[in-house]
Amino acid sequence: MESSRDLQPLDPVAAGVAGLLDQIEGVQCWIKDREGRYAWVNRGFLLNYALERTEQVVGRTDHDLSPPHLADQYRLDDDHALGGGTVDGRIELVGRFDRTAVWSLTTKKPLHDARGRIIGTLGMTRVVDADVVHAGSEDAALGLVLVHMRRNFAEPLSNSLLARIAGRSVRAFERMFRRQMQATPQQFLRRLRLRLACRELTTSRRSLAALAADHGFCDQSHFVREFRREFGLPPGEYRKRQDGPIRRDRPPR
Repeated sequence: MESSRDLQPLDPVAAGVAGLLDQIEGVQCWIKDREGRYAWVNRGFLLNYALERTEQVVGRTDHDLSPPHLADQYRLDDDHALGGGTVDGRIELVGRFDRTAVWSLTTKKPLHDARGRIIGTLGMTRVVDADVVHAGSEDAALGLVLVHMRRNFAEPLSNSLLARIAGRSVRAFERMFRRQMQATPQQFLRRLRLRLACRELTTSRRSLAALAADHGFCDQSHFVREFRREFGLPPGEYRKRQDGPIRRDRPPR
């Protein structure tokens, strides 16, 4: 699998384009590696997070910059792009330097190298006004559902409950969710639980049984089975492969 080492410094043409992107007011642009670490951002991105230099962002992830429920969504979108998909013109909440969020129009795509391999993702977003958000009320409804999923991911979350939060019938909600997120609500919830458990695997020494219980899985066997299906290896092996020392029970951001 390609890593951040595959992302090379910008060539002169790309650097020239990047310079132009710095001049577009209110637009954030970025490039990430396969692990979700920022490799380049434009000036609009820096301003959004009250930063001064690109070096303050490079190597960091969305979980370093945004509220957890937003960072989780960004990472799942990155996974979609790394699989060859795209996110085109989605109205979504984007985090800011003060840990608040604003409605923005976002596009994300896979980044290929000269041999056609996907080595990362690239994207851009811009703030939209209240009229656009109203016109995209479907996105606002989806935002409410995603926040609820993030805050209550370990609880049973039926489609009927999520549909009520979105203010839709169950059938309309399921169609809306699949169209926007390229997955059913329950598929998305499973991936969210696994992604959160994956983070804790690398930041604590808690047992697999404890992680399973805290992340909405029936038992350890269920957790291991779903983890292997998603990541291609069992959680114990995944933990062993991570680089660097594991920090014990670091509190979530």
